[in-house]
Amino acid sequence: MEGLKALFVKPDPNAQMRKCNALIRSNIRKLDRDISQVKQVETKTKNLIIAADRRGQRNPAQARQAQREARDFAKELIRARRTSSRLVTSKAQLSSVQMQVNEAFAVRKIEGSIRASVGVMKDVNTLIKLPQLAGTMRELSVELMKAGVIEEMVGESLPVDDDMLEDDLDEAEGEVDKVLGEILKGKMEKAGPTPVPLPEQPQEQPVALDEEEEDQEAMMDQMRNRLEALRS
Repeated sequence: MEGLKALFVKPDPNAQMRKCNALIRSNIRKLDRDISQVKQVETKTKNLIIAADRRGQRNPAQARQAQREARDFAKELIRARRTSSRLVTSKAQLSSVQMQVNEAFAVRKIEGSIRASVGVMKDVNTLIKLPQLAGTMRELSVELMKAGVIEEMVGESLPVDDDMLEDDLDEAEGEVDKVLGEILKGKMEKAGPTPVPLPEQPQEQPVALDEEEEDQEAMMDQMRNRLEALRS
C-alpha cells in the first residue's frame, strides 16, 4: 500500500531538504574526525623524525639506521599531509554542496519547480570516490535525484587510492629532504634537550595493507599501522 502511495504522492520538499542536510552534516562530522586523526598522525611522525635524528647523533654506530628511519618517517609525513589536504578539500566541496542544495530548495519554494545543478552533480560525483564517504554520498545522491537537484549519475565511481605509490615516493626524494630540513631545523630548537623515547629494536618490514579494505576507517588504520611498523 505504501509503495502504491509513493507512486502517486509527491515527496514533501521540506522532508527531502531535511534528509539531504542531515546526510551532508553527518559526512562533514566524519571528515572533521578524520582530519583530526590525520593531524595527530602528523604530530606523532614529526616526533619520531626528531627522535631518530637524536638517536643517530648520540650513537654514531646507529647513525645510518637512524637516518633510514628518519627518511621513512618523512615519507609517512608526506602521505599524512597529502591525505589531510585531500580531506580539507573534500570538506569544502561538501559545504559547497550543502549551500547549493539549500539554494535549490529555496528557489523551488518561489518558482514551484527545481532545476538540476551541474555544479552539485560534479561535486557529489567527486565525493563519492572518497572511500570515507562512499556509502553515505551514494545515499545522498539518490535523495538529490528524487528531489531533482541532480540528474541520474552515469557510470561507476572508482575509489580514490589514498596511498602514495612507492615509485612516487622514490621520485620525491627532494620532497623528503625538504621535510627533514623543515622538521629538524625548526623543531629541534623547540624540543629541548630531553630526547623523545624510541624503542631500541631491529627494524621490521612494514605491515602489509589490505588495499581492498572497504571500512570507512581503513585509511586511518593503514596510516597508523605503517607508523607502528616503522617504530618497531
